[in-house]
Amino acid sequence: MGGILSRSNHNPNVRDLVQAPQNASCKRQRTSDSFWEHSPRLIPSLPDEISIQILARLPRIYHLSAKLVSQSWKAAIMSPELYRCRKELGTTEEWLYLLTKTEGDKLLWYAFDPISMRWQRLPPMPAIAVNDEARSGLSGLLAWNMAGSSTRLADAIKGWLGRRSALDQVPFCGCAIGAVDGCLYALGGFFRAAAMRSVWRYDPIVNAWNEVSPMSTARAYCKTGVLNGKLYVVGGVTRDRGGLSPLQSAEVFNPHTGIWSEVPSMPFSKAQMLPTAFLADLLKPIATGMTSYRGKLYVPQSLYCWPFFVDVGGEVYDPETNAWIEMPIGMGDGWPARQAGTKLSVTVEGELYALDPSSTLDSARIKVYDHQDDTWKVIEGDIPINDNSESPYLLAGFLGKLHVITKDANQNIMVMQADRQYHSVPSSSTSANSLQKFLHEVPEPVLGSEANMWRVVALRSGGSAELVSCQILDV
Repeated sequence: MGGILSRSNHNPNVRDLVQAPQNASCKRQRTSDSFWEHSPRLIPSLPDEISIQILARLPRIYHLSAKLVSQSWKAAIMSPELYRCRKELGTTEEWLYLLTKTEGDKLLWYAFDPISMRWQRLPPMPAIAVNDEARSGLSGLLAWNMAGSSTRLADAIKGWLGRRSALDQVPFCGCAIGAVDGCLYALGGFFRAAAMRSVWRYDPIVNAWNEVSPMSTARAYCKTGVLNGKLYVVGGVTRDRGGLSPLQSAEVFNPHTGIWSEVPSMPFSKAQMLPTAFLADLLKPIATGMTSYRGKLYVPQSLYCWPFFVDVGGEVYDPETNAWIEMPIGMGDGWPARQAGTKLSVTVEGELYALDPSSTLDSARIKVYDHQDDTWKVIEGDIPINDNSESPYLLAGFLGKLHVITKDANQNIMVMQADRQYHSVPSSSTSANSLQKFLHEVPEPVLGSEANMWRVVALRSGGSAELVSCQILDV
């Protein structure tokens, strides 16, 4: 992976497995290198099946060094067989992936390893000139610049209604981010006012981006969610001859086959109940979020007419019946909104959480949904919000616990963990056990009168960077 941005103490015994001793003679190093290059086995005198199991226990932070041992080790480290073995042994590791936008609309991905406490930067998405727009809906774009523009849906709508210049002034915006089967995905968006079908995938095994099968429908500002190992995409907007229009369509991507399949369109039933044709033409329905919860996909929805957004509940997709039903009233009415046109949530250990920023100007509170009572309940403990940007926080379910990513008063990006036990934490994997031991050793910073609720588990310099998206990969 990219260059290491921060360092901490680590196990010297593990490093010795993958690095040559510093005091070894040049002659011995040359002999050793030659031996490794021509040895028919990964480790002499051991079957490769055993060697793969040994390498599968190596923490991911040392994989870069392990690739330098020999070509055979490099091939083994980058092989799908090794990662299948990691899953079987329970040695996979959850890393947090964070997308930020810096000055000049430059977008950067960072990965956080909670065991070594290191941040690493991912390679940028390749910049490819557009040669054939029809090939995959303008798929060959400067995709990285597009992937997370701070242009909000509300701002885009303002532009559509003539309150600002056309989307030509916003060349890259509206890309959706998702994660499934150990890979990151960047989907769709606008390129020079045209909606796109393109999909880019980041594979941490090879540490590279590549283009995969495009969506069947060109869309921007769509919502993504994962259910049963598949990546679902719903809603968004597209451009046709009549201009920009909201989408009710949905589709699903199977990462094992690389094929997109259609899903029944959202009915937007509340939009069909408007009393007059004038209102129906004035108020446009949009999907404002999506989350996987209790085996179904929950999509909150709004009706918009700039500058107004009216919450109208939402709809639920059941994969067993392959149909949409209306969202429970209490869930839709009480779902907190991060900003106009966006409702953020995360499911952690079967519980659905959302962050309500409306309590005070410099703090927010977490709400959890009670499906039995169909109500949102506030969890005790304010979260400090010191970032006044358009995206002041992100939510993540990381190693079985709720996390909030925001910025402190010094503009450092901080990852805060809910320190109270609301549910059991799985302890099947070795890496999870190691992390839990580490987290209990991190001193608690003073965050306010209820500092025992939240604790900072990671920090990195943020400067003027804005938070765009975060995902979790277990590899």
